[in-house]
Amino acid sequence: MKLNKNFFLSIGLMIAITSVYRILPNRPYGFAPQIALALFGGAFFVQNKKWAFSLPLISMFISDLLYQVLYNYGYSEIQGFYSGQWVNYLLIGSLTVFGFLISDGKILKVIIASIAAPTTYFLLSNGLVWFGNGGYHRSRTLGGLIQTLIDGIPFYQSSLIGTLVFGAILFGGYSLLKSADTKQTA
Repeated sequence: MKLNKNFFLSIGLMIAITSVYRILPNRPYGFAPQIALALFGGAFFVQNKKWAFSLPLISMFISDLLYQVLYNYGYSEIQGFYSGQWVNYLLIGSLTVFGFLISDGKILKVIIASIAAPTTYFLLSNGLVWFGNGGYHRSRTLGGLIQTLIDGIPFYQSSLIGTLVFGAILFGGYSLLKSADTKQTA
């Protein structure tokens, strides 16, 4: 992939837009572009894995930084940085691996990955919340795990829909730009 000024501008805009979108007030929790960005990064930066893993992590860091500034000035009840947050970064970054599996950009693979990635995040993040006795402090029993998963369903639904929507925007937009570029050079 040729790295030029347009490439860096595109990546910068993608990170800026996804970061700012995540802090918009009144959006459903979980309806955010970071998982789709992890898939997109994995799919299109197979040869440069640093870029692939960096896209969602930089986007999350910038949005968390913005959240923290808003929190410090009393404009948000959501803290940007908190104890145990590194787990979210680890989970989101690891979802980039699903993107490596769809490097050919086939629509069916993108849809499957857009379902598998937020589902994996949901199961792992809620499992870790349950194991660490966080959230609603459910008991460490099978029933407590099931209740923790039930507690997370609204977030999961928004995350799943958000990943499908933002995945369609990212992969579809890239496909359209690539098609237009091919027509110009032909």
